Amino acid sequence: MAKTPVLTPQAEDFPRWYQDIVNKAELADNGPVRGTMVIRPYGYGLWERMQQDMDARIKETGTQNAYFPLLIPQSYLHKEAEHVEGFAPELAVVTHGGGKELEEPAVVRPTSEMIINEYFAKWVQSYRDLPLLINQWANVVRWELRPRLFLRTTEFLWQEGHTAHATYEEARDFAARIHRHVYADFMRDVLAMDVVLGRKTAQERFAGAINTLTLEGMMGDGKALQLGTSHELGQNFARAFHTQYLSKEGKQELVWQTSWGSTTRMIGALVMMHGDDNGLRIPPRLAPTQVVVLAIKGDDAVLAKVHEIGDALTAAGIRVHVDDRTDTPFGRRAVDWELKGVPVRVEIGPRDLENGTAMLARRIPGGKEPVAVEALAALLPTVLEEDQALLLKQARERRESRTTDVTTVDEAVEAATSGGWARIPWATLGEAGEAELAEHSVSVRCLVTEDGAVPDADDAAGNVAVVARAY
Repeated sequence: MAKTPVLTPQAEDFPRWYQDIVNKAELADNGPVRGTMVIRPYGYGLWERMQQDMDARIKETGTQNAYFPLLIPQSYLHKEAEHVEGFAPELAVVTHGGGKELEEPAVVRPTSEMIINEYFAKWVQSYRDLPLLINQWANVVRWELRPRLFLRTTEFLWQEGHTAHATYEEARDFAARIHRHVYADFMRDVLAMDVVLGRKTAQERFAGAINTLTLEGMMGDGKALQLGTSHELGQNFARAFHTQYLSKEGKQELVWQTSWGSTTRMIGALVMMHGDDNGLRIPPRLAPTQVVVLAIKGDDAVLAKVHEIGDALTAAGIRVHVDDRTDTPFGRRAVDWELKGVPVRVEIGPRDLENGTAMLARRIPGGKEPVAVEALAALLPTVLEEDQALLLKQARERRESRTTDVTTVDEAVEAATSGGWARIPWATLGEAGEAELAEHSVSVRCLVTEDGAVPDADDAAGNVAVVARAY
């Protein structure tokens, strides 16, 4: 009789496979209010690693962390009409507090442009106060009608950066710097995610922005997922909040602004870009536990050896967990660590002890081989880097093999609805074609140049639209 698989196979039901992993790898649970989530310790450990790495990259730009209130006076949102219109369907509004009706309702922040600009207007007086570079790590609430853990939830965690500059050029260049050197470098180098950098169309850009830069990734089922955005806000919010400075020439000038954010959605992307039918595959540079050392049996000599190996690997700079729970069957523990995507398992039993070897199981390429115990500390850093590179290579090969160059809207729809992406000249597609795609639940994920770079303008000659169905 065939053994029941731990997970629903991807090919059978990709959404169910995703939910199975989130549940069985102990990443998250549904919260008590529809659309909310409880992030479990294993999932939160991934977020902490993401947060630490990104925070360091953000600070390297000169940006400082701050914190702004969760509750925003409703009147603030009406100061920038396009912005409030874009977020109106997603707002959660507090009308009562302390047993009384509030004089003015408060909005639970969907994003913080409004409240941050209220304070930027106070803090910026002179050109000497610029650039003003602020980031916050926080939660936001956007009322979600079709929730899915990590991908779309009513409340989620993120970082949001907000900056003010003296000139358009400075703001444009800073938004691009965040896009390339914070987000793209982090996603490729740490998350091993193949991302396409591009420019959103006018239809898709952030409400209140003059330009939105995006990072799009192809998931295992061929759909796209937006993984981060960096926005040029122009002077729209500065005008609404009267955020101005006295220039060197003695003139009052409006500032130029940016905002940018990335979220816990990246955990969902990790599942869908790297996961397989056996569970997660966590990139070694991200993994809270890079190597788990397992005792196969509760023999005293075996237990002593696994702890000795764990100490040696830790001393070599590897993040290690020693699993000596020999009261739990070895097979069950091995499957559990495979499901959780720990990059390497080092398995030790009595026979291994006699031979002076350990069984090395690599989660990312798969396979097992015996390795001399004394070689582990020198070998594993190389193994981890090889597996990190392999994940990125596999993700890139998937996208390239499932992206089709097309010349008509019908061909673009066919490619996007059959599990892939399409590239079509923007001059051919245009806004009319974009609207036609939407009738088939297909969208323009971004605009790129012919050679895949980020365009300088929406209507630049040679722009290519990357088209897909998306989460």
